[in-house]
Amino acid sequence: MGSEFRMVHRIEFAQTDMAGIMHFSNFFRLMEETEHAFFRSLGLSIMHREGDRVIGWPRVHASCDYRRPLRFEDEVEVHLRVREKKEKALTYDFLFRRVADPTDEAAFGKLTVVCVEVNKAAGTMKSIAIPEFIASRVHAAVDELPEEQQTPRGERRSRT
Repeated sequence: MGSEFRMVHRIEFAQTDMAGIMHFSNFFRLMEETEHAFFRSLGLSIMHREGDRVIGWPRVHASCDYRRPLRFEDEVEVHLRVREKKEKALTYDFLFRRVADPTDEAAFGKLTVVCVEVNKAAGTMKSIAIPEFIASRVHAAVDELPEEQQTPRGERRSRT
């Protein structure tokens, strides 16, 4: 059963701009790489093939708030958290932290994906209920504290 996943990435030179800062678009690539690794950690694939049947997860919402720049050779931990699981969709939160200083939050992302069945012959996709073999492995994270004691990102506030 999976509701959270962490993955460490190293910022490569090709991911940076002329100022040596990771280009904003690469935060979305790291979110996607982390999502795919999360699925693999559960024994699944983000693109499931079963004969002619193909199940995929197109994005219907993606956002990222940037707090601190990431630079060439920084190691960053991307923490994926399943915020919400609906009949046909998953919403993830992503927290980017430098490995050298876990209190240094570089960015916060959000991604909503919808489960679809792909009809390759017709070139179409149709949303479907998340199949049981996936739904039984992916779960929304559960917080021990009531919602009013959490930050907007779903993290716990200090009790001071």
